[in-house]
Amino acid sequence: LFLRDIVDDDDDDDLERVSWSGEPVGSKCRSTLCLSLSALSDTGVKNYAPELRRPKAEYKDYSSDWSPKDTVRRMQRGKVCSLERFRSLQDKLVLLDEAVAGHDGNVITAVLIFLKRTLRREILFRELEVRQVALCHLIHFLKEAGEQKLLLDLLRFLDRTEEVALSQYREHLNIQDVEKRREFLKGCIGLPFSAEDTSHIQDHYTLLERQIIIEANDRHLETAGQSEVFRKYPRKASILNMPLVTTLFYSCFYHYTEAEGTFSSPTNLKKTFKIPDKQYVLTALAARAKLRAWDDVDALFTTKNWLGYTKKKAPIGFHRVVEILQRNNAPVQVLQEYVRLVEDVETRLNLATKYKCHDVVIETYKDLKDRIQLTAYKCKVERGSAEEEKINSILNNMQIRWKN
Repeated sequence: LFLRDIVDDDDDDDLERVSWSGEPVGSKCRSTLCLSLSALSDTGVKNYAPELRRPKAEYKDYSSDWSPKDTVRRMQRGKVCSLERFRSLQDKLVLLDEAVAGHDGNVITAVLIFLKRTLRREILFRELEVRQVALCHLIHFLKEAGEQKLLLDLLRFLDRTEEVALSQYREHLNIQDVEKRREFLKGCIGLPFSAEDTSHIQDHYTLLERQIIIEANDRHLETAGQSEVFRKYPRKASILNMPLVTTLFYSCFYHYTEAEGTFSSPTNLKKTFKIPDKQYVLTALAARAKLRAWDDVDALFTTKNWLGYTKKKAPIGFHRVVEILQRNNAPVQVLQEYVRLVEDVETRLNLATKYKCHDVVIETYKDLKDRIQLTAYKCKVERGSAEEEKINSILNNMQIRWKN
C-alpha cells in the first residue's frame, strides 16, 4: 500500500503514480463489487439470495438437511438458504472452507458476514489468520463497508502496524473542516509508517498548512480588489485540499512573480516539495500560456551560459511546448519560434505545416535543399503574399545547390 494515490490523485502526467490495491485474491469476482453491499448486510445474510426474497409462505425450508458443501452450491446458484443451522465453531469453519474452495467472492463474503455476526471477535480473527483468502476478502469488505473500527482491530491483531497507520490516515478524507483536517494530519506524522509514506504524509500536512495561508491571503486580496489578476480572472474555487500540481498551477497563475521567500511563490513550492523540473516547466507553461504572458514563456526556456550567451532549452521537448501553446491559441509569431527549435526534421515539418508556420516550412526545405518540396509548398501559400515572394527568391537563388 502506498499513499501517493491518496495525496495527489489528480496529478498530471509526470508525477509518479501508484495504485492503492485492496482487492481480494483467489475468487472469480471482486468480493463485494458484483453484489451490492446492502444485499450482503448482516440482516441480509440470514437468508442469502441475490434476488429479493420471496414471502416465507412460498417455500418450505429444507436447509436443516443441507451439508456445508450443499449450502455453498445453492448459494452459488442464487438459491435461498439459511446459515443459522451452522451453530458450532467447527460447522462454521467447514462452511467457510467450502465457500473459499468454491472460488465465489459473493458467497465467501456472505459467509464471512455470518461469522462476523455469530463469532466472538478474537475467535474470528484467530481462525482467519490461517485462512489468507478469506482474510483478504474480509479486509476488503470492511474497507468497502466503512467498518473502520473492526478493520483496525483486525489489523492490530495481525500486527500489521503500517496498514493500521494507513487506515487511520485515510480517515482524513471524512473530515470536512480544514483546521480539524490539518490537526488530524499533524497527528498522523508520528504513526508507524514506512520512511517513504512518512515523507508523503509530512508533505500532505505541509501542503494543507500552506494552502490555508494562501487561501486566507488571496481571499482578502480578492475581496479588497487590490490585485489586477484577481479582478481580471476571478477565482472559480478555493485552493484548499487541492493536489500539489493544482496548487502549483494556481501559484503560477496568480503569484508567478513573487519572491521565493513567500509561501505562494511557485519557486518556493518547487523547492519545498522537490517538484521535478519537467513537472514544474509543464505546469508553469500551461499557466502562463493561459494568461497569454508570452514574455514569461520565453523566459521559462531561456538559459545563459558562463560566457553570457543565451539559448533555448526545454526539459519537456519543444514539440510539447508547441502543442501546449497552440491549445492556448498562441499567435503564429510565437508558435513558429518554438517550432523552429524542434530538432527532429520530420516532426518540425509536420508541426509547421499543421499550424501554418509557413516561414519554418520554407526555411526547412531550403536547408534540406529540397527544390521539389519547396515548389510544391508554394501552392499552399496565398498568391502575392510575402511567403510566396520568399519562396520565389529562394528558388531563383543560383548559389543554392539543390539535391533534386
